[in-house]
Amino acid sequence: MVVPKIPKIDNLAGEFWGGLAAMLVALPSAIAFGVTIFSPLGGSFAAQGALAGILGTIAVGLIAAAFGGTKRLISAPCAPAAAVLAAVAIDLTQKGIAPDSALVLLTLIGLMCGALQLGFGAVGLGRLIKYMPYPVVSGYLSGVGLIIIISQIPKFLGVPNGTAFWAGLVSPSAWQWQGVVVGAVTVIVMLAAPKFTKAVPAAILGLAAGVLAYFGLSLADRTLLDLAANPLVVGPFGGSDAGFLDGIAARWNGISGVKPADIAGVLMPALTLAVLLSIDTLKTCVVLDALTRSRHDSNRELVGQGLGNLASTFIGGVQGAGQMGATLVNISSGGQTRVSGLVEGALAVAALLVLGELIAWVPIAALAGILIVIGVRMFDRASLQLLKSRSTILDFMVIVVVVVVAVTISLIAASGVGIALAIFLFIREQIGGSIVRRRSYGDRTFSKQVRLQEEMAILEKRGDQTVILELQGSLFFGTTDQLYTALEPELKTRRYIILDMRRVQTVDVTAVHMIEQIESMLAERNGVLIFSHLPRTLPSGKDMEQYFDQVGLMRSASHARVFDEVDDALEWVENRILDEERLERAEEAPLELREIDLFKGRKEETLTALEACMDKRSCKAGEQICARGDAGHEIFLIRRGAVRIVLPLKDKQGHHLATFGRGDFFGEMSFLDRDLRSADAFAFTDADLFVLPRERFDAFAEEHKKLAIQVMEGLARKLAIRLRYANAELRHLEES
Repeated sequence: MVVPKIPKIDNLAGEFWGGLAAMLVALPSAIAFGVTIFSPLGGSFAAQGALAGILGTIAVGLIAAAFGGTKRLISAPCAPAAAVLAAVAIDLTQKGIAPDSALVLLTLIGLMCGALQLGFGAVGLGRLIKYMPYPVVSGYLSGVGLIIIISQIPKFLGVPNGTAFWAGLVSPSAWQWQGVVVGAVTVIVMLAAPKFTKAVPAAILGLAAGVLAYFGLSLADRTLLDLAANPLVVGPFGGSDAGFLDGIAARWNGISGVKPADIAGVLMPALTLAVLLSIDTLKTCVVLDALTRSRHDSNRELVGQGLGNLASTFIGGVQGAGQMGATLVNISSGGQTRVSGLVEGALAVAALLVLGELIAWVPIAALAGILIVIGVRMFDRASLQLLKSRSTILDFMVIVVVVVVAVTISLIAASGVGIALAIFLFIREQIGGSIVRRRSYGDRTFSKQVRLQEEMAILEKRGDQTVILELQGSLFFGTTDQLYTALEPELKTRRYIILDMRRVQTVDVTAVHMIEQIESMLAERNGVLIFSHLPRTLPSGKDMEQYFDQVGLMRSASHARVFDEVDDALEWVENRILDEERLERAEEAPLELREIDLFKGRKEETLTALEACMDKRSCKAGEQICARGDAGHEIFLIRRGAVRIVLPLKDKQGHHLATFGRGDFFGEMSFLDRDLRSADAFAFTDADLFVLPRERFDAFAEEHKKLAIQVMEGLARKLAIRLRYANAELRHLEES
């Protein structure tokens, strides 16, 4: 149990005015909700309903604020509670259950609802409930609004209890014109009030206008001043031939006689109520977080709401939730902490003590008018924007279906149907989107291994044996066929298929089974399936490489390989293609100076003089040759092996820029501009190098100007070739 801590009060005036304004907003609605719930039990129970609404405002307001912990949140009886419990009351009445027995079952539903909310918070369901899909939330809010409107129209028109909705609607003779006038005045004032003043809540002004209209009509019809058996007003408390406290005691005595069948019968309404009140509260908390840049504790708030609803049920009140309207009024009036919620509950107690006798004269049509306005405002009119785009029409249909199911079946069924449809739309979206983000081929996309010109010619000729597919999204049973369709044409012509998995979010066993089939089909043609960037941690927490190994895709006899990066995979494939052409590889003897492309065809004596200016250096694999920031101005000529160029990043990370092989050179930037080294160089394999410092080359150029010019031209030509390949690859990536 969370022990409440009273927050330090630094803004007493703001907390008071915020709580007062919130109480003025919440109390009229709570009275209306209570009357709506209790009225189906008989006209004499309307007054008990009004009192239950006030008691619910007190209990839920005080306890939820004390134990919930969300700053500024105001909790009170709400529309979802009225919709669910009124529907239950109507159903019980239609089944012929006595009013006192029906009250016992309504009390049982309240107790189970509070207990369920405590359970939701205890097991951590708070974080899950608030992720209800938007179309479902929008649909259920609109459905609740429609249910409220439908239930209040008969009260607005004043038709006798028990009259069918459509029968009462098409029978003007059954209407009580005084009630219609009072309700109309209430609605008009409530809608118009915000245009003139925001100092007093519109619901208060609407209710006051309705009361004044009623007493104005009584000047012409003195029977309206008769409180006894007057169907147009709430009436005195305890109208069921017993005092209210006696009624509460009778309910608790009835609880002791509840049978298992009774519990089973109200379990679904209790679950419906608990889920809807939890969603309503957490939805308000999410909005509150956005407005105040705070962060609420969903599970703690559900515990507080559960305790509040249990307390409300114990004293005969209506269950409630965090109310959006009252909360926003609290914020705008100066409330900053939980104290404003406690003030709201305490002021509701004062209102009960001061206004208790006056509540009997509140016109039922005025309360119906308030609820009709609230119901209309619950419609998510912003959802109509979804009709403007073909891509969102189905989302709008989800809202419509949820509303229809809510009105015709139940709110919990509507939530279930809505979630099922939302899941369907999610799967449809995943299937509809392309899982192949980019497709490229090995004759236009190359690794960072810098090749000699004759090697590049071979790769341009035979590189189309390789296809690189960058995948994205979810690989699951819904997208498996799409992936196979994308790979099928490549299986007929490619030997190497590289799957870049860096943007993949999820993968399931169906997709893995299909990939295993692809690997087997490639193996039959002596091909290889290659993975790169296998995520170590998917959003679900799954390690994809480990998962592939568990399902057998990475077995020892498999023709699948895994590389950390696409570049490593491309480099491996390129080396295989070049090996098949029987080119000289890095394991062969070190090159002499005359065998390096840059110096082929030069005079032997001149090359001998140039070689005398050079140092010979051997490096072991992994040894650092030079580092970023070094002041050396040498150029390095690779006689044997391979050298990798890495750009150092933060946290000892590095970005692979290029790999240079036998017969190539690196370090030309510092050699040419005499500036500091821009990257690190490491021996990727055991390597032998010629090292030519710029100072020695300048001295050599004084005597051999022609060769020096030819060396510079050769460097420029090689750099131009590298740049052309880089431009071609960038163009291909942009086009794909």
